[in-house]
Amino acid sequence: MWPKQLKNILSDGGLARWMYGIIAAFIAVNSYLLTQEFYLLPILPLVLFIIFAAIVSIDKLVYFILFFTPFSLTAEFSEFAALTLPTEPLLFGVMLVFFFKLLFEGGFDRRITRHPVTLAILFHLVWMFFTTLTSTMPLVSLKYFIARLWFVVSFYFVATQIFRDSSSIRTWIWTFTVPLSIVILYSVAQFFAYNIDKNALYWVMQPFFKDHTIYGAVIAMVLPVMFVFSFDKSYTPKYRFISFGFFMIILIGVVVSYTRAAWLSIAGAYCIYLLYLLRINWKLVAFGGIIALAGVIHYQDEIMLKLGRNKQSSSQDLAKHLKSVSNIKSDASNLERINRWSSALRMFRDKPLTGFGPGTYRFQYAPYQRSYELTYVSTNAGTLGNAHSEYLGPLSEQGVLGTLSMLSIVILTIITGSRLYHKARNLQVKYLSIGILLGLFTYFLHGFLNNFLDQDKASAPFWSMIAILVALDVYHNKPLEQSPSKEAAGE
Repeated sequence: MWPKQLKNILSDGGLARWMYGIIAAFIAVNSYLLTQEFYLLPILPLVLFIIFAAIVSIDKLVYFILFFTPFSLTAEFSEFAALTLPTEPLLFGVMLVFFFKLLFEGGFDRRITRHPVTLAILFHLVWMFFTTLTSTMPLVSLKYFIARLWFVVSFYFVATQIFRDSSSIRTWIWTFTVPLSIVILYSVAQFFAYNIDKNALYWVMQPFFKDHTIYGAVIAMVLPVMFVFSFDKSYTPKYRFISFGFFMIILIGVVVSYTRAAWLSIAGAYCIYLLYLLRINWKLVAFGGIIALAGVIHYQDEIMLKLGRNKQSSSQDLAKHLKSVSNIKSDASNLERINRWSSALRMFRDKPLTGFGPGTYRFQYAPYQRSYELTYVSTNAGTLGNAHSEYLGPLSEQGVLGTLSMLSIVILTIITGSRLYHKARNLQVKYLSIGILLGLFTYFLHGFLNNFLDQDKASAPFWSMIAILVALDVYHNKPLEQSPSKEAAGE
């Protein structure tokens, strides 16, 4: 339809002359601006093309973004200003078109907007916007909020509508997994090119991933999904074999990432899977967790003394490297995390209700450091990252409701995924739900040690996986003899 309309327009001599005139004027204006050292005007046609593509087929554009997310590169304009290409400009275009369509074409599917997980996400966004208005650095917070908004719009709201067709869920997963696997193979090849030097493990994933920590977190999210696909009885033997091949690639990637937090998160997800497998009552698990927490609080002095005796720092030896996780005496990485967490808590005490504003932690935490907690990697410049926690970061930046909003997303997602797994009416939903849920669990656990949701590579799988669980719950948890995708499309 669109190509035919464009052909009719171009065949009109008057309109063609207007087009040639506009093009000539654009070239003339751009040539003049180049002499004035203004180089941004050539971006305008690209922006118009992105908007046109999003209007014509927003789902294909989002697939395009998803595929190139593992390959995206960060252009740094200063220590504190950067843009991830090509994903972030495209995500911004998708967000604009989404709101345009929402405004002029009617509302969103109410089954999605009324879902408890969606309500938690909306509360999260509304509170983030409010704390942007009260921020100590409004421009920083506004940029941070808009970035969070385009991630959620593209990878949650648009994605849930794409997932009305059940086959698109697997297509979506593979669209991200295949390029991610290419990056893993590239990283492994780099590792061997540098004579298997374990020091190289910290940077072989560059330039596609900034460092090995976010690299490990992202591939850890995908690992359980590929594992479940390898044994999914609704898959043909051929595709189960292919899935197992990708599982092995990602497993190698996890090892080569050399990221302790990723290893621990996968181990934690496996333990959680055993709880599902054994059908242990979650009330009993919660009660046990409360007892364990009470024990930690009661014996905290003895525990700290024990941990203080561990002097094993990060090492090239895998066993020693893992053992260093509990070293809070001499391991600089662990001590710096404690420094960042302590600073976040002190910031929270100063502004418990609204915090300092989204995205401001790195600029504001320096005065809250204490000399006795500083390490040789500590800085006052805000150039070495954030609060290293998806839960304490919002506490310092958005106050108590910021952390509660994040926790509500986590808890309601777990409830949704657990219900799907236990009450699935067909094997597809059962396998998908547990694979996606375990993938999310790796990041929920990882979130205690790092926070990466301000970056496209972590946000894409995180919000997409939540969208998959919600779409399964709303559209597809029906017996296979029914046709949920057709029913949904006809509503």
